[in-house]
Amino acid sequence: MNAGIYIHIPFCKNRCIYCDFFSTTHLNYKTHYVNVLCNELEQRKDYLNKHNIGTIYFGGGTPSLLSFPDFEKIFRTIQENFLIEGFEDKEITIEANPEDVNDRFLTLINCFSFNRISLGVQSFRDEELIFLGRKHDAYSAVKAVENCQKKGFLNINVDLIYGLPGQSLKAWETTVQQAISLNISHISAYHLTYEQGTKLDCMQRQGLIRPVDELESLEMFEILIDKLLTAGFEHYEISNFASPTYYSMHNIGYWNGSHYLGVGASAHSYNGKTRQWNRVDSGRIFNYLPEIEIMNDKTTYNDFIITRIRTMKGIDLDELLLLCGEEKKLYCLNRAEKYMNNHLLQIISNHLQLTRKGLFVSDGIMCDLLS
Repeated sequence: MNAGIYIHIPFCKNRCIYCDFFSTTHLNYKTHYVNVLCNELEQRKDYLNKHNIGTIYFGGGTPSLLSFPDFEKIFRTIQENFLIEGFEDKEITIEANPEDVNDRFLTLINCFSFNRISLGVQSFRDEELIFLGRKHDAYSAVKAVENCQKKGFLNINVDLIYGLPGQSLKAWETTVQQAISLNISHISAYHLTYEQGTKLDCMQRQGLIRPVDELESLEMFEILIDKLLTAGFEHYEISNFASPTYYSMHNIGYWNGSHYLGVGASAHSYNGKTRQWNRVDSGRIFNYLPEIEIMNDKTTYNDFIITRIRTMKGIDLDELLLLCGEEKKLYCLNRAEKYMNNHLLQIISNHLQLTRKGLFVSDGIMCDLLS
């Protein structure tokens, strides 16, 4: 089984109103942070038990703010400390903001075997981008995709957000249609969430904005699914759609139980025996502290349910039996029975799956299946 490495780059030019990921605008700390990150890679080189590395993912934050020496140091450290057979065949992803995607940036990442780009577009409507605090406009988002394609990148993801205050169904449909028209291979779409402590949450509590109602949210999700399926995308995970050969292998690793090492502030790791995350101490990016959870029967079962039910394939009941035993399998099926009776879950080829109807209430179903 291949493993993955996640690199968290927390630097941003500005903070979006909805973001609750750990980030900082203190760009002058970047070089020191990269040194600390590489030290962590060296210190934790045994965490993945010498599994071959299949994917590398640079997330954030804004990894597109890194320089040539930053990338060079990180990749050299990975190659010196981890097993990577056939480096050129690995899926290596970088997240980028559209305003950073120019010839200089694309030439830079071509030096380091990146073959997948995930663009934080969020919307193709200028008024929505301004509201969200994004620095690009719709035109520059389109140009960013085109620039990637001209440089030979075929594996391009675009992130979108729906359920914005005041967003109409027509406006959302326009954004989805614009994404389809760009001939990209992958689209991730997430409902806007009001995370505690964000500027967005503060605006809501002050009565400055009102979230869209549940019915409108469901209609937007329906539009998303219908438009993308008609365009030939496969709905392979609740929030992710791809052309048949362009699934995100790194994220599939998360959902299929593959091992992964996350380095940097707030990054998470899993190696089958433990889950570990780097808790940031008082917002100081060089002072993150490891928190460790030892997997037991309960956490193993819950982990399996949460990750597998999200996917198009669903829960492999044979795998559940092998991993957790007969008692847990029967527990899962007993909890699932009412949802199968209501056509929210189904069993196909011994896989327990969400139906189209079940996708819209997946969070509740997922919680009810847990131990």
